[in-house]
Amino acid sequence: MTDMKDDVGRIEWRIRVDDNGSSDQVLAPESGPVNGFRRALKCLIANKFILGLWMFLEKVWHLGNDDPRKVIHCLKVGIALSLVSLFYYMRPLYDGVGGTAMWAVMTVVVVFEYTVGATISKCLNRATGTCLAGLLALGIHWVASKSGDKFEPIITGASLFVLASAATFSRFIPAVKKRFDYGAMIFILTFSLVSVSGYRVEKLFDMAKQRSSTIIIGTSLCILTSMLVFPIWAGQELHCLITRNMEKLAKSLECCVAEYFDDGEKTTNDSVKNLLAYKCVLNSKATEESMANFARWEPAHGNFNFQHPWNQYLKIGASMRDCAYCIEALKSCIPHKNQASKSMKKHLSDICHKVNSISSFILRELAINLETKKKSSNMSISIEEMNTSVQELKNYLKSLPGLVLTPRSTATSETIISSERDHKTEPLILTSNNSIPLVEVIPLVTFASLLIEIPARIEAIVDAVEELANKAEFKLAPDDKPKQNEQNIKNVTEQLNLHEKTMKTLESV
Repeated sequence: MTDMKDDVGRIEWRIRVDDNGSSDQVLAPESGPVNGFRRALKCLIANKFILGLWMFLEKVWHLGNDDPRKVIHCLKVGIALSLVSLFYYMRPLYDGVGGTAMWAVMTVVVVFEYTVGATISKCLNRATGTCLAGLLALGIHWVASKSGDKFEPIITGASLFVLASAATFSRFIPAVKKRFDYGAMIFILTFSLVSVSGYRVEKLFDMAKQRSSTIIIGTSLCILTSMLVFPIWAGQELHCLITRNMEKLAKSLECCVAEYFDDGEKTTNDSVKNLLAYKCVLNSKATEESMANFARWEPAHGNFNFQHPWNQYLKIGASMRDCAYCIEALKSCIPHKNQASKSMKKHLSDICHKVNSISSFILRELAINLETKKKSSNMSISIEEMNTSVQELKNYLKSLPGLVLTPRSTATSETIISSERDHKTEPLILTSNNSIPLVEVIPLVTFASLLIEIPARIEAIVDAVEELANKAEFKLAPDDKPKQNEQNIKNVTEQLNLHEKTMKTLESV
């Protein structure tokens, strides 16, 4: 018999022997550094486990809070499995499908996907592959059974070899792999199971019928649950992805130009995040192709018809990646911004910011047009204004070689270059005393040349969006601001006049 006694903060153990002896021995409590280290280690392990569990639960909470649709998808899977499990729990349903009701449960687990298009794609592929393979296997089994016991295994094995090889080869065909890869795999699996088991199993037709019916039941429940309970459409996801990527391109372009001409050293986390936002565009190709493929399987929903041009979104995405590559090259110039001449940077800052602001405005305008599915009547004016500012920047760059390389004979000789700032002319005077070395001009010319290339990439995006608008029959946006449009036209006219004056000044120089 063992007792534990607590005496003034100490724990001691007493052992008594009642029947066989009168021994009464007290065991001294363990003490020393070993016991203290063991208690500290236990507390550390317990605290670390609790802290890890708390951090895990916090991450799970943030994941569900950021995108509640993921939680909804989990609930939809639970609903589908609960409904299909009734074929086991309810005796009349179980007697109707036989012992193959587990195939319906397996079907729900395998084919239920996040979006409606992905679920419909896998369901139709699985149902079609199963039914087609089952019919072929039954037909070949009937022919083989009529050929006698000697030729039956030969015919079955030869058909398995030929059809399995042909179905496997079809998975290498791009068109088949893109949309029917899962169906080809299910065809091989079902045909192999039915043809091989049919050699030993009697009543093969009943078994194939039950399996096909349970798979059809499982796929039907998946499609209905996915479409009726808070549906998540792949087409809508693709549409929103392209819109978000356009806004990210505009943010990256603005931050890139602002960072290059900003002499301060302070950078915030938001500015760094916006500067690197273009990387999402570069990494979205696989996602766009997958969503476009699944969107073709979806029925008409919302503002998207059954024949909606989903392939056009891939063209828009490709044009956006071309622009993102150019922005990435533009960003690589930022670490070398201190090598450029400060006076030339100050001189070209206004025109570069102007090209940047107009280009970013066009990208945001395209994003709004896609989001609202409207055609903008002001897009042509914005593009004309962007091309005007680009041409002005080109004219400045053309004048740089003469300013840098042409020698000046006297200290009084000077060159005047006009720069636009708030529609006013502010001259930059370069004399022989303050001529700029070529090594300080090259970084700035490189940056400006890349900035000139971005509007050309943006025009390709504009063309792709306009083609989508024509194919999808976007409506023309109502013109609620006619005075603003007239003012924009007036501003473009003034800029063209100023551009002509600048050209005359450069020619006179």
